Amino acid sequence: MINKQGLWFVTLFSLILVLSIYYVTVKNEDVLAISTGNMTEEAIEKVEASESSILVSLRVKDEEEMLAEMESLQTILLDDNASLQEKNDAYNSLQTLNANKGKEESLEKKIKEKFKLDSFIKIKNEQISVTVASQEHNSALANNIIRTIQEEYDTKMYIVVKFQG
Repeated sequence: MINKQGLWFVTLFSLILVLSIYYVTVKNEDVLAISTGNMTEEAIEKVEASESSILVSLRVKDEEEMLAEMESLQTILLDDNASLQEKNDAYNSLQTLNANKGKEESLEKKIKEKFKLDSFIKIKNEQISVTVASQEHNSALANNIIRTIQEEYDTKMYIVVKFQG
């Protein structure tokens, strides 16, 4: 069973992870300008959406959704009125969330190594959604990415590849 201290650790760690992703993606000049309040018109125009920022926004959105779901599951785990079955289901769901997150990261790393492309992967049940930051919208590339991901699973998965850029 997870204790309160462990839940707080997971919650704070997730928050730190989201903030660190944001910090890494923002340029140093922009951080200085924002922190000192000296945002010029040129600096404001310079901040644009790019392929990597699209992936970062998808990651942040996914993290927020995952944190909300983890918080609701943690509430069930800590609820004294919840039945043992509800607590077991919540614990199993937390384990599944963590396993999926690890699998998503390993698949993103594999795509980065094999195809030299940045990607965002979301696993939900038997469905895998892949968003690739690429100017090239090639069906052969998409098929190769699908094959690479399917190699990791014994059962047939429903895999969708989208190109952003």
